[in-house]
Amino acid sequence: MTGVWGAVLMELIPLALVVALSPLSIIPGVLVLHTERPRETGLAFLLGWLVGLAALAAIFVAVSDLFGRLDEPPPWASWLRIAIGAALMVFGVYRWLTRHKSEHSPAWMRSLTTVSPGRATVTAMALTVVNPKVLFVSAAAGLAIGTAGLGRAGAWSSVVYYALVAGSTVAIPILAYAISPARMHDPLQRLKDWMERNHATLVAAILVVIGLLVLYKGIHGLI
Repeated sequence: MTGVWGAVLMELIPLALVVALSPLSIIPGVLVLHTERPRETGLAFLLGWLVGLAALAAIFVAVSDLFGRLDEPPPWASWLRIAIGAALMVFGVYRWLTRHKSEHSPAWMRSLTTVSPGRATVTAMALTVVNPKVLFVSAAAGLAIGTAGLGRAGAWSSVVYYALVAGSTVAIPILAYAISPARMHDPLQRLKDWMERNHATLVAAILVVIGLLVLYKGIHGLI
């Protein structure tokens, strides 16, 4: 079981990185640090983000249980990975082809600089659901965990692991700002500006690479 659990954790890394490296994940976490109460708002946003990621993955772990036991991988698990990998690649190519139509972050993000700490938590949880990429990848992670034959304890531990890795790039700037706000203000502003200019290209590249990895895992499982 230890070997299976380790293999699942390695499989979750590329899925989690799709979320972690997405500019549309990182930029909101930086924007909330420009509110009137940046430290409190940032930490509240981080809490909501991690809870949202874990909840989404957990829902699809439960969904996978409807198709088969958690201690025995179903035969369709490899085909599911192939479908997920292919879908990620197609979406990545689409984002590349339409990259010039989205050279800046969406206009709704500007409102994040005015949220309160309480609203930041709710907003972060909502963003995990309304962002199709985060929703799709979290679903893929949950189904991968639930079909790996880990048992319940291993499955829920993997959910926490996925949420922490996927939320790491939101956690790092927020926690760094909470510790040293004066030193982090200018670097975070430069990071936000750069990612706004290049987010479409970054998303496209990440999706294609991760899609290839997931597709390979699925094909390898059939051999």
